Amino acid sequence: MIRVDILVIDVGGSRIKVMASNQKEPIVFDSEPEFTPTDLVREVKRRTAKWEYEVVSLGYPGVIGENGPREEPGNLGQGWIDFDFVKAFEKPVRVVNDASMQALGAYTHGRMLFLGLGTGLGAALIADRMIVSLELGCLPCAGNATLFDRLGKQGLEKHGFESWYDTLTASIKYLRRAFLADYIVLGGGNAEQVDPLPEATRRGGNEDAFTGGYRLWEEWVKLQHYDPHGPWRVLR
Repeated sequence: MIRVDILVIDVGGSRIKVMASNQKEPIVFDSEPEFTPTDLVREVKRRTAKWEYEVVSLGYPGVIGENGPREEPGNLGQGWIDFDFVKAFEKPVRVVNDASMQALGAYTHGRMLFLGLGTGLGAALIADRMIVSLELGCLPCAGNATLFDRLGKQGLEKHGFESWYDTLTASIKYLRRAFLADYIVLGGGNAEQVDPLPEATRRGGNEDAFTGGYRLWEEWVKLQHYDPHGPWRVLR
């Protein structure tokens, strides 16, 4: 049986979570508003100096293009666009949107829509081993607001739980129909607050981002070579 040790980095606006396939416990540390990719590489290398890994999966809180981040993150420092993670880590690196990585870890079957309820609104659709990153936060909502405004952290704090929950459940109903989703998975820090859960909806687990990071390298593990597309195709 072929085994490859994989390092997974889940980059958040306030916390960085790091785990490896050969470790039992993740490393978690804070990210400051001016946190840069250079800071990330330095801290990850320092904190995982005794870990062994051959490849890296990196979940990024923003839009991803063919060569990595296409936009700078809203809650971190600058310099992410065109940053050479392969050179910095001296390992093969796959960079994907953080919601897509969590979605991949939560996926079980059929057509799944993932909604990340955190600082903003992350989203991804998985169907036929295809991962499609979505930007649903820009969709209009009540008044001049957007789904980002109403379902993000600030929307919850501003409008209160009842309004936030009502907007979420109504949105889930229409989004599930629009994307022909068999089911919806809720992730992110505020997913635990959704009770009761809407029909055909479940919560993801805290380990989903790590599981998704491991799954990104399935083809490499099977064929013993780096295929940037692998069995899971990530559409930008």
